[in-house]
Amino acid sequence: MTAELLRSFFAGVFLFNAIPHLTHGIAGKQFQSPFAKPPGVGLSSALVNVLWGWTNIFIGLGLGFYNIDIFSNASATAAFICGGLLVSLGLAWHFGKLYAQE
Repeated sequence: MTAELLRSFFAGVFLFNAIPHLTHGIAGKQFQSPFAKPPGVGLSSALVNVLWGWTNIFIGLGLGFYNIDIFSNASATAAFICGGLLVSLGLAWHFGKLYAQE
């Protein structure tokens, strides 16, 4: 059961992390990524962000998200939501500090 909860949590982390990278990349905008200089602060191209967004999706799905019945397992649902919420709040805090400097 613990492995399923960890997979659910990290599936939420990776799938929610894909959202800003895909939206910026698909819109043709530069955005921070781990591949920028400095990592997570500098801007990466739209193409890099699309690729990084899809990498996050593949990792999230590779963790077995499609195989976890989050709708009938309340603990897995909570773990998935917590992972998505925590990465969303963390990224909002991190990027909020970056954009506040402009």
